[in-house]
Amino acid sequence: MNAELMGFRIDGYNFEEGINKALELACADKVSQIITINPEMIEYALKNKEFAKIIHSAEMIIPDGVGIKIGLKLNGYSMHRLPGIDFAYRLLEESAKNNLPVAIIGAKEEIITKAVENLKEKIVGLNIVYYHNGYFDNDNEIYSKLRENSPKIVLVAMGSPRQEEFIYNAKKYLSPCLMIGIGGSLDVWSGNVKRAPIIYRKLGLEWLYRTISQPERFKRIFPALPLFIFKAIWYKYKNRSL
Repeated sequence: MNAELMGFRIDGYNFEEGINKALELACADKVSQIITINPEMIEYALKNKEFAKIIHSAEMIIPDGVGIKIGLKLNGYSMHRLPGIDFAYRLLEESAKNNLPVAIIGAKEEIITKAVENLKEKIVGLNIVYYHNGYFDNDNEIYSKLRENSPKIVLVAMGSPRQEEFIYNAKKYLSPCLMIGIGGSLDVWSGNVKRAPIIYRKLGLEWLYRTISQPERFKRIFPALPLFIFKAIWYKYKNRSL
């Protein structure tokens, strides 16, 4: 079951269904984009038509942020939350099992280098054919390197909206593959940032743990999250009255 929230489609896969669909896209005959959507992305898309276009064009949109799950619930949808970091890690595991080459773009040089090292240690058979930090001025040079190495799965960790824009534009240049934005996942995989304890993750409170651990995130979360939930409630009653 797919959902619609504030004018944006969100795909209603459970975790296994989502992974299977992603693997299908990785082996399809075109460049496909997965967006792990959160409230900040929807807020930005409501103000930026070009970014909204990118979201609408994505082949797969999964609910990442807990605010999305709450907004969906308020609008009558009970959907699984698919945390982007867990989803991407599982994709890497499946790529190793299925001999699918991988590329990773993003973060600082020391972060991505350590993340790649750790991932290769943890995931037997992982074939990372190319990686590059996220600090570059010429996207076409990176697209050219990706074409040369022909990955089937490309993870892009440059933050939103930069990573979504990079992926959207890549569709014009790359050979068929699956691309997904993974935000700050490389910081965790490198060991530079500690992941929230499992109890926080199960309760959907990883955002709270990260805010406590990184107080600079507070301004980003508040009042954005409460305002988003208020807008989701307003969206529901506005549509009901039409």
